Amino acid sequence: MLHRHFLVHKPYGYLSQFMSNNPSEARKKRFLGELHDFPEGTMSVGRLDEESEGLLLLTTDGRVSELIRRKDVEKEYYAQVDGLITDEAVAQLQQGVEIGLPEGKYQTLPCTAYRLPTAPTLPPRARRIRSDRHGPTSWVSITVTEGKFRQVRKMTAAVGFPTLRLVRVRIGSLHLHDLESGEVREVDGFSA
Repeated sequence: MLHRHFLVHKPYGYLSQFMSNNPSEARKKRFLGELHDFPEGTMSVGRLDEESEGLLLLTTDGRVSELIRRKDVEKEYYAQVDGLITDEAVAQLQQGVEIGLPEGKYQTLPCTAYRLPTAPTLPPRARRIRSDRHGPTSWVSITVTEGKFRQVRKMTAAVGFPTLRLVRVRIGSLHLHDLESGEVREVDGFSA
């Protein structure tokens, strides 16, 4: 069977699923299936929450899904945080921090993190984040090899800098690059 793979720039406000069987949710929410006519059997490799944006990999090959979700595959995020993130906070992120999960407290693994010197070039978000009168913001790059529920948001909050905007820019060697918000690009050349 010939498998197909897609890179998607998930927009803010979309769920990382194709549709809902709940009629009331289907009327109120936006779904990936609205962006493209994906072939039957297409699955999302990992998820981004409704408020997050950025790179998603979709595939019809379950083996690729398992390969990418392994702990050694890096996922890089750009997080716009409330306030000017400090070197101390970045060092805490790098070492791993304790976050809360439904099953209890969890210590994140060490990761790569650094403050971005300027705001990254990204498509404007459909919904304004907040007014500048609420104080400054800054951007940090965080690269993790695990993917707990809302992990990056919880990590920045744990060091005192809540996330205002979160964009996944890389999964392994796959990059968001010039994909526009809502754009779908079919890719080939890799397999499990």
